Amino acid sequence: MKKLYVLAACSTLLYSCSSNQTTVEDTAAVAATTTAAEFQEQHRPQFHFTPPSGWMNDPNGMVYHNGEYHLFYQHNPDSTVWGPMHWGHAVSKDMVDWEHLPIALYPDSLGAIFSGSAVVDVNNTSGLGTKENPAMVAVFTYHNAEAEKAGRNDFQTQGIAFSLDNGRSWTKYKANPVLKNPGIRDFRDPKVIWYEPEQEWIMALAVKDHISFYSSKNLLDWKLESDFGANVGAHGGVWECPDLFKMPVEGTDEEKWVLIVNINPGAPNGGSGTQYFVGDFNGSRFVLDPQFQADLNARPVIAKVVNGQEGIWLDYGRDQYAGVSWSGIPEEDGRRLFMGWMSNWDYANVVPTEKWRSAMTVARKLELVNTPAGLRVASKPVKELENIYGASESLEEQTVSNVLAISEKLSFNPVTYDLQLDLKPVGPQSSFAIELSNEKDQKVLVGYDVSRGQYYIDRTKAGDHSFSDKFSGVQYAPRLSNDASFDLRLLVDVASVEFFADGGKTVMTSVFFPDEPFTRVRLVPGQGRLKLDSGKITNLKSIYSSASK
Repeated sequence: MKKLYVLAACSTLLYSCSSNQTTVEDTAAVAATTTAAEFQEQHRPQFHFTPPSGWMNDPNGMVYHNGEYHLFYQHNPDSTVWGPMHWGHAVSKDMVDWEHLPIALYPDSLGAIFSGSAVVDVNNTSGLGTKENPAMVAVFTYHNAEAEKAGRNDFQTQGIAFSLDNGRSWTKYKANPVLKNPGIRDFRDPKVIWYEPEQEWIMALAVKDHISFYSSKNLLDWKLESDFGANVGAHGGVWECPDLFKMPVEGTDEEKWVLIVNINPGAPNGGSGTQYFVGDFNGSRFVLDPQFQADLNARPVIAKVVNGQEGIWLDYGRDQYAGVSWSGIPEEDGRRLFMGWMSNWDYANVVPTEKWRSAMTVARKLELVNTPAGLRVASKPVKELENIYGASESLEEQTVSNVLAISEKLSFNPVTYDLQLDLKPVGPQSSFAIELSNEKDQKVLVGYDVSRGQYYIDRTKAGDHSFSDKFSGVQYAPRLSNDASFDLRLLVDVASVEFFADGGKTVMTSVFFPDEPFTRVRLVPGQGRLKLDSGKITNLKSIYSSASK
């Protein structure tokens, strides 16, 4: 049986935990084991990360070190709604099976612990560790609620904490904050990277409606370099949770920089979402790639898309937000690995779960690819997901004129699974859908609308949506391929679907809350016929089951 820790509660008072150091011993005394059965309550995802209890939002501090992927996250241990933010903590060997650890960072006299990032200071630039035992350094936003209530604008500052035992205990820097606020209400979510050409650290910080770049030689003293974004991209809400990294362009010798910016509200299907920009970065300034700039300028004309938003989006579904990538991935691996929060601020606080709220997406590999629309970031589930593969059945090649009941002849009950289909229209192209349903006639449709030239997810009849009038409806996303065939992949959990189309060039994530699992899977052609060139459905075992080990 897998051992899980119940995250220790600090208190309902915002600043009651004011110690500058949090140790495993402090929280282990109140830790207890949680059985796998307790992770089986209705709507609890079975292969996505969730907190054992309490509230969770943004992934934070994602860093790889000493063979472990660290995931910190925004966490309220005392309630299932947003509140005084802590950093929850979990580690994994494969980004699939997670071990829950005690809370890493608690609020203190400077404020609650908002989002940020973590790095390993391998050169000991900060002096907080040694060359032999470099410090893991968390860089985060302090949010001082008392100062905010008093009407001040400088209530968000940047602080750091460090760990010398692989993230198991943390000491807050005695001279926090390391970056004070010049008087801007939205001044948060530092993402720090090492910029090798200048041998310095770069911080991308979300500042109101743009990103500010800071530099530092030691993680302690920061200098403003430049600003980007006030006049480009989508601006339907506040910019948050940036990320900055270099990527090769697939199939070429070229490299480009990618800047991720999360925004709330203002996403293409409503609420919160993740946009990005492609360009160059010289250690001081981020400059848009000229073609990507042209794509942005042309977007409202060429896209027909979705609510007229001018951004270019990493995930068009309603339920991927605040996504960022892991730092510290070894060069021999070379992947850009990403994870996001699987919810939307339009209804995150009221979804119908009891002991916990929210999940993360599966970990994804990002790639920079050429498409007919220009350079785009594609996303694919990490190969480590195969660690929980169970029974698998291939679908025979066939022409589909009527509904194809995929689930009827399977040797396993399709509750959580990986479905992969290669489809091609026979004759004129028509719409089609993959229908996920149950015996209560609740269903989600994931498909292609030929009249719009767009993919969609329809959760109008997906189950409970009484908690929010913003939840139900149809979500759309552009198709970024001219191929005649459709390469589709669906990762289906008990309360979510992640849809990857055309090699991950289009991605949509959506959650739902049916009365019972969607165990019926059908391919529904439109007016025309479809050729199923190949297909496979693979059971995904629960990460809480000993059978998955």
